[in-house]
Amino acid sequence: MAEVNTRSLVIVGGGSAGWMTALYLNRLFNQDRKNFDITVIESPDIGIIGVGEATVHSVRFFFAAMGLDENELLRATNGTLKTGIMFRDWMKPRDGKTHEYFHPFEQARLGRGLDLSSAWMVTGRDRAERYDEGVSLSAALIKKGHGPKGPNSAPYQGAVPYGYHIDATLLARFLRGKAVDAGVRHVEATVTDVRVEGENIVAVQAGDAEYCGDMFIDCTGFRGLLIEKLKPGNWNSFEDALPCNKAVAIQRDLVGNEVPNPYTVATALSNGWAWQIDLTNRQGTGYVYDGNRISKDEAEAELRAFLGPQSNVLKCTHLNMKVGCREEFWIGNCIATGLAGGFIEPLESTGLHLINLAAGLMGTHLLAEEASQASRDSFNRLMRGFYQDLKQFIVLHYCLSNRDDSDFWRAAQSTVKHTPWLESQLEIWKHKICEFHDLAGSFSTTFSDENYRYILYGMQHYPALNFQMDKSAADSLFSQMKLMRENALAVTIPHGEFLDRLKM
Repeated sequence: MAEVNTRSLVIVGGGSAGWMTALYLNRLFNQDRKNFDITVIESPDIGIIGVGEATVHSVRFFFAAMGLDENELLRATNGTLKTGIMFRDWMKPRDGKTHEYFHPFEQARLGRGLDLSSAWMVTGRDRAERYDEGVSLSAALIKKGHGPKGPNSAPYQGAVPYGYHIDATLLARFLRGKAVDAGVRHVEATVTDVRVEGENIVAVQAGDAEYCGDMFIDCTGFRGLLIEKLKPGNWNSFEDALPCNKAVAIQRDLVGNEVPNPYTVATALSNGWAWQIDLTNRQGTGYVYDGNRISKDEAEAELRAFLGPQSNVLKCTHLNMKVGCREEFWIGNCIATGLAGGFIEPLESTGLHLINLAAGLMGTHLLAEEASQASRDSFNRLMRGFYQDLKQFIVLHYCLSNRDDSDFWRAAQSTVKHTPWLESQLEIWKHKICEFHDLAGSFSTTFSDENYRYILYGMQHYPALNFQMDKSAADSLFSQMKLMRENALAVTIPHGEFLDRLKM
């Protein structure tokens, strides 16, 4: 067997992107034999944005694969569990009731004949319940205040799929500790210069030292300090389809004896939407908005009014968001990931998921002794595909709204024009159920036809179906669902009780 030379990999920037990538690549490449010397250069002067405090459920598998203790992770990050997102006010009130729907992580699978979604549709159940209430278990759990865990649930296991609410700053600190313990070199210094030859980075200057490397990973946030040196302006903006380009984030105390919710809340406001994410020690909130329509002061005032006078604000931060992604994530010997690679507004909590995807692709594309242009093209094609798929899924939330109380919402309905595939599918989905084959062949790794249905039918975009189903067959199907919900409630405990157990 040929001798393998140890290569050097330099990650510039810490935060979730830098430390997730370092932890993953170190575990993959160096667990049995050292293939890469991995160094993370992290500036003590440049803070992380740290407001994206919710995840999708697949991040659970990343943490598990890294060998992290789930309870230790939750304690270290003031974490709570997340079974989905409750959307409020994304449409006009109906029959005097505030519009809301829940998007859980579940895959609704039941029935040997007509699938559960179709059965729900053709039996007129929309007159008595929301779609998510009819086809998921999570909606029943959150009504009773239950999370996904039982008293004896194994790590990373629950009655339903779940993600997390975590303090992003504490997560980066926790992952840094685990990565350093596993052999990753940590350098605290600010990069002041990037030395380039052709399409390759030769070294970076940080403090009084120069750091050379075979590969460089750019985790410097929106600045893209390394990748911009190789190809300035290498960016595909999504602002035509997703115009929310600013955010104001507020950290506040939980009010009174509030028990942290096991779900995120996303409430539509006048020119965007507000998130509410409960940690064990506080609530993270924020307003994602179109900065071309309202000022930062107006946005902050609207968010504070939404939260109410009882809120004890701990911290308020204004952010500019660069919505879009790189045309080329990998140029020469440099790969951009995290915010340096792209950003989709945090409506579906995909920030850590995209870091996870990029790290996985690095794990397969960096195995060769020398990277070929074919490998770079493959990596770039896949990453662009992930972002494009996520863009159209986020557009889906906006374009189905019937709100007309502001210019923002009146314009939101036409954002679908910038996602032609989605526009054509919405016409098709007026006449048939959204199904697996509609999305087969896409780049989507998290949001499938199941997820699309939760949004489509939560936003009342129902197909016009003309089909009669035997009442006894329908009753049997939904009786099974009722029994499954009862069983889920029986084996789970209130979310607050689970969090109290973590303190023991």
